[in-house]
Amino acid sequence: MKRTGFLAVMGRPNVGKSTLVNRMVGEKVAIVSPKPQTTRGRVLGIRTEGEDQYVFVDTPGIFEGRNPLGEYMVRTARSAVNDCDGAILVADAGFDPGQTERDLMAAFGRAELPAILALNKTDRVRRERLARTIAAYAALHSFAAVVPVCAKSGRGVDELLAECAQLLHEGEWIFDGDMMTDQSARQMAAEIIREKILRTVDREVPHGIAVTIEDYTEEPQLTSIRAEIYCEKQSHKGILVGKNGETLKRIGSYAREDLERLLGTKVYLNLWVRVRENWRERAQDVRGFGYGEG
Repeated sequence: MKRTGFLAVMGRPNVGKSTLVNRMVGEKVAIVSPKPQTTRGRVLGIRTEGEDQYVFVDTPGIFEGRNPLGEYMVRTARSAVNDCDGAILVADAGFDPGQTERDLMAAFGRAELPAILALNKTDRVRRERLARTIAAYAALHSFAAVVPVCAKSGRGVDELLAECAQLLHEGEWIFDGDMMTDQSARQMAAEIIREKILRTVDREVPHGIAVTIEDYTEEPQLTSIRAEIYCEKQSHKGILVGKNGETLKRIGSYAREDLERLLGTKVYLNLWVRVRENWRERAQDVRGFGYGEG
């Protein structure tokens, strides 16, 4: 008897949602970085085990969107409540629920959506603090289960998967059993490049970055990729390129390592940096970079 279910993975920025999705899937399907707002759109992570297929919907962190890109990210996250069979609220085990968590729990209640509370970063908190956090959430919402986890190490993930299995329903699988994400290789290449920028460049530059794949050619032993990195200011371009091009070379080297593991071939990666001033403020540009409807 086949079972399946779409499970929205939700929470505030930088709480470990994408790391947890990667752990549950067993492969890296979502980019991660220490910077908040890394995930910009819906990312599906698919785990097929026996007769069960879990479809985890990694969503952007909930925050106050102040421009068309931010508004799109928040809209994408909130829509998951109505589009999924269940939810996983990922929260920091060391803190009581804040307004973001309260709003999400209220949304679960209105939609009558069963939800699991995954209290992450348990490696950083004492048992007494964890107990207080669990009690604070239990006083506000009736969860299907509460599971302490450490997405970074994988501790508690098997227990979380067992609870997720209770939210699946009978039905044919939506995806082939060997699929781990619905993203194309081109999409994953763009996201991997953006991840390396997030991990390499500090200050305000990373949030104003978009990456497009302009050419993608596959051969048996070599994949050639030409990507364009868009930033919002000329000064940001200088930071991305670096002295004698060293920063851009480092970004390309890091990205190539991941791409070669993903694609199973050698990768020739050609990166260009271009300026499109304040693109996040224009809905047309946001849509053009793939972050919007239409």
